[in-house]
Amino acid sequence: MKLRNILGIDIGGSGIKGAIIDTKKGKLLSERFRVPTPQPPTAESVAEVIKSITEHFKWKGAVGIGYPGVIQHGIARTAHNLDESWIDCDLNGLFSKTTRCTVHVVNDADAAGMAEMKFGAGKGQKGVVLLVTVGTGLGTVMFTDGKLVPNLELGHIILKGDDAELYASDAARKNQELDWPVWAARFDEYLKRLESLVWPDRIIIGGGMSKKGDKFLKYLTTKAPVVTAELLNEAGIIGAALISRYYNKLEKKS
Repeated sequence: MKLRNILGIDIGGSGIKGAIIDTKKGKLLSERFRVPTPQPPTAESVAEVIKSITEHFKWKGAVGIGYPGVIQHGIARTAHNLDESWIDCDLNGLFSKTTRCTVHVVNDADAAGMAEMKFGAGKGQKGVVLLVTVGTGLGTVMFTDGKLVPNLELGHIILKGDDAELYASDAARKNQELDWPVWAARFDEYLKRLESLVWPDRIIIGGGMSKKGDKFLKYLTTKAPVVTAELLNEAGIIGAALISRYYNKLEKKS
């Protein structure tokens, strides 16, 4: 029971949000608490925000954090949409020290995918499932018969001669003032490129765009069916808590 409730936190390019999660049911036990991402978003400044979130909830237990980049054994290897100070930083160690809690950091798309596979649009789905989180950037995660392929950074494939994020993310839509049909055509082009690489049986759209499926799903033309995440924008914090619970159990056994 000690590991059932975990504080889940999701680091985004514009905001950092957290909530207490019942990892058995995949439900929020508290209101989400959101703090704007500090500028510049250095590892140290974000660590202070994460500390403030744990203090807001008066939290002393396990913490799971979704990070928008590659994480290897708690160490950040990339830092898209953040700051170069993150690269090769031991985030498990930094955040544990700052918060005085046991912290496990994972790729944010991996976290969202885990939540959707257990509680949402991927539950019971066989074959290849691809989840794409769409927000400031593009995050991707793939499952084969329910098994995670970690750190799949397909949000950064080259599309139209540049990083796909700059062409098909929600930030690109907003920054370039694209209407929905124009943006959807770009996003469709991106999804079809992914489809040609991994041939998924189902594509799930997560992140902030999961709440806006009525604006763009009708324009998509992939062979695989495309659905929005059932957990909407809460998948990241639920999944971060789930993965933290998994790692905590492993450590208790070792």
